[in-house]
Amino acid sequence: MDITTAEINGFINDYVKDLRSGNASVFVGAGISRGAGYVDWKGLLSEIAESLNLDINKEYDLLSIAQYHVNKHGRTRINKKILEEFTEENEETENHRILARLPFRTIWTTNYDNLIEDTCNKYNKIVDDKYSVDKLFLNRPKADLILYKMHGDIESPGEAILTKEDYEGYFNTHEPFITTLSGELISKTFLFIGFSFTDPNIDHVLSRLNFKYKAKNREHYCLLKKYNIADFNNDQAELDYNLRKQQLFISELKRFGITTILIEDYSDITAILSEIEKRYNSHSVFISGSAIEYGEFTPLEAQSFIHLLSKEIIKKKLNVINGFGLGVGSAVINGALDAVYSENKKYSENQLVLKPFPQFPSGVKDLKQLWEEYRHNMISRAGIIVILFGNIETEDGIINADGVKIEFQIAIEKGLIPIPIFYTGYMAQEIFEDIVKDYSDYNLTKELFNAISNLKFDKDDLNKSIREIISIIQKIAK
Repeated sequence: MDITTAEINGFINDYVKDLRSGNASVFVGAGISRGAGYVDWKGLLSEIAESLNLDINKEYDLLSIAQYHVNKHGRTRINKKILEEFTEENEETENHRILARLPFRTIWTTNYDNLIEDTCNKYNKIVDDKYSVDKLFLNRPKADLILYKMHGDIESPGEAILTKEDYEGYFNTHEPFITTLSGELISKTFLFIGFSFTDPNIDHVLSRLNFKYKAKNREHYCLLKKYNIADFNNDQAELDYNLRKQQLFISELKRFGITTILIEDYSDITAILSEIEKRYNSHSVFISGSAIEYGEFTPLEAQSFIHLLSKEIIKKKLNVINGFGLGVGSAVINGALDAVYSENKKYSENQLVLKPFPQFPSGVKDLKQLWEEYRHNMISRAGIIVILFGNIETEDGIINADGVKIEFQIAIEKGLIPIPIFYTGYMAQEIFEDIVKDYSDYNLTKELFNAISNLKFDKDDLNKSIREIISIIQKIAK
């Protein structure tokens, strides 16, 4: 799929803009969990339909299937089926990992499984799990994300919203969820993924908001797979009919303020989410480096240089990420805070992300493992890596820092754009010499490589040197 088309490119740019301002959310449907091996509604109710002598493939009103079963046999078997299907620990997909890494403050889902929570935990994010009305009135301290599971959770299968009766009473039993969702749909831009829009609760909320606020509708987006002939056993007439019907459905979504992005394959969801993450991260610069000595720089020149660089990155409304490397980290922090405190109405402390490396083992993890995890965590949040100096002191003397090289390698694997400031020497110069051999292996275009190669250090005008680096960063940040 070409994600550079004007339609998709415009959607991604608009959505990333809202994401940066904290005004974006995502609604995750069953299609995302199905990619991890969990069943969708048809799969969940297949055996239930068989117990009623019905063929699930011939049924479209799945709510009624669940209700018929409860009417005849009670709720116990359905509760057991939910536990059987969703307590199995399936591995999350790349879609889940991207959603966990992105800075959503809220995520909504109708899924019962714990894939989102478990994936967020792997990225050290604290999730406030709202799967019942009671949970809405309690706030988990220091939560990074509120996850609204409006149809329940596998922890309480008896309370899962599944039958026709559950839906009929939802506005009485779960009114706070409806109120909260309505507010979010007014104030945030939503992206619906893996969602079929056959859920009557969502349909009712969207209809009500459209009726009340039609002239002020906020634009939302959904990713919807376009039908192809393979979906209909190569029956062209059937395909043509369903394509007409799909276009009518897309027009109906537009009435609710939802713009549809048609995709060719479900794997395109991952490509689009990856591009959203890439563009969001392009505004974050990871500064890698350590120094016992500064080569051609005096210590004062080096500290001033790092300070000014960090300050100017903040002033360009970008983010600085740093692991507090020896001889570099303090100047990075001081420069960033200098920009923030000089104009605190324009810049925010949130633009500085500081992740000091742990100095002692934790639990069963040794320092090497902890440092590896920290590096991956920091670097996955950035789109650019700037490499400065890079040396450490050992028993054998001062050598190039392997840690800086490791950070560079991780960054390349994750698609970051490297800017080694080679004239600072040491590992920064060594890395640049590696890049010279074939810059295309390191996420660089010819234009960017030439710009990096032409960097010059002017001792008499540090600002001039900083402007050259900032110019390259701005070419990358979108």
